Amino acid sequence: MAESDGQERTEEATPRRREQAREKGQVPRSRELASIAVLVAGAVGLMWFGEAIGRGLGEVMTRLFSLTRDEIFDLSQLFNLIVVAVGNVLFPLFTFLLFVYVAAFVGATGLGGIRFSSQAAAPKLSKLNPINGFKRMVGKQSLVELIKSILKVLLVVGVAFFLLKASLTDFYQLSREMYPQNITHALDILLNFILLISCSLLVVVAIDIPFQIWQHNEQLKMTKQEVKDEFKDSEGKPEVKGRIRMLQREMAQRRMMADVPQADVVITNPEHFSVALRYDSKIDSAPVVVAKGTDFLALKIREIANEHDIEIVPAPPLARALYHTTELEQQIPDGLFAAVAQVLAYIYQLKQYQKGRGRKPTLSKEASNLPNEFHY
Repeated sequence: MAESDGQERTEEATPRRREQAREKGQVPRSRELASIAVLVAGAVGLMWFGEAIGRGLGEVMTRLFSLTRDEIFDLSQLFNLIVVAVGNVLFPLFTFLLFVYVAAFVGATGLGGIRFSSQAAAPKLSKLNPINGFKRMVGKQSLVELIKSILKVLLVVGVAFFLLKASLTDFYQLSREMYPQNITHALDILLNFILLISCSLLVVVAIDIPFQIWQHNEQLKMTKQEVKDEFKDSEGKPEVKGRIRMLQREMAQRRMMADVPQADVVITNPEHFSVALRYDSKIDSAPVVVAKGTDFLALKIREIANEHDIEIVPAPPLARALYHTTELEQQIPDGLFAAVAQVLAYIYQLKQYQKGRGRKPTLSKEASNLPNEFHY
C-alpha cells in the first residue's frame, strides 16, 4: 500500500478530496468500455447501413467504369458525374460514421462522465522520466493490463472457434450458391461473427469497470494526517473562527435588543442580571424569554425598557433562575410558572393603579420563593 511521510493511506477520500480530483481530471475511466463500444457499434452499424454503403459504392464503380467519350473529354460533365456518384454513397457512410462516433463518445464518458480540465491537458515532464516509465511497466496496472489482454485473446479465440464449428453447414452451403447470393451470405456470416466476438468482450468490460472504480478510490485514499489537515483547512484558522463567532454574537445581540420593546416586564437582579419576558395569551401558552443579559447587556436591556415604558421588577433569585435555565425564544420552565405568574399579576395591578383604578399593589414574596433546583 502506498505510503506518505511514513503513514499508510487507510482513510477513505473526503468529498473535498474527490472534488479536487475531478477538477484535475482524475476520474475513473475504462478504455475497454470505449474500445468495445466502438467495436459493437461498428458491427451493428454495418448490419444496418452496410447494404446501402455497398450499393452506393457499387453504383459509383459501375458509373465511373462506363464513361462515354464525351464525358471523358468534357471536364464539367466529368466533375458533375463524380459529384452525383459520390453523393450516392456519402449519406449512408456519414450516418454510419455518426453512429460509431456516438458510441465512442458514450463509451468514453460512460464511466466518469464528461470532464474538461486544463490541468489534465497540461504537459508533465514527469511522464518523460524513464524511471517512472519503468515503474509503470512493472507495476500493478501493467499486470492488470496483461491479464486483460490474455483474457481478451482467450475469449476471441474461444468464441471464434465455437462460431466456426457452429457455422460449418453455412460454409458448405456457400460452395453451392451462385453469385451474388454467395457473396451476400458470406458477408452476413462475417458480420455475425464480428458482432458476437465483440459482444463476448463485454465480459472484459464487466471486470474492468469495477476494477477501475476500486483503483481510483485506492489512489484517492488519504493518511490520517491528511484528513486532519483538510479538516483544519475547511474549518479555518482559530482566529478567523473566533472573529466569526464574535460577529454572530453581535448580530444575535442586536436581534435580541430589537425584541425588548415586545416584552411585558423586565426582571432584574437588579444590577447584574436582566431578563425580558413576553406573555401574549393569544400566541403564547406560557411566558417567553425575549432578551437576557448580564452586566453591560443587562444595563442596555433596562435602558430600552425605560424608553418604551416597560416595567422593571427587581427579583434577584427569579432573574438568576430565568437567566440560567431558559434560552432566548423559549418558554420558562414549569417550576417557575408560579413565581412569574406573581410578577405578571403585579404588573397588571400596577397598570390598573396607574389608570386610577384600585390601590397601589405590592409584589408578593412568592415571586422570590423558588424550588430548590432553581436557586443560583
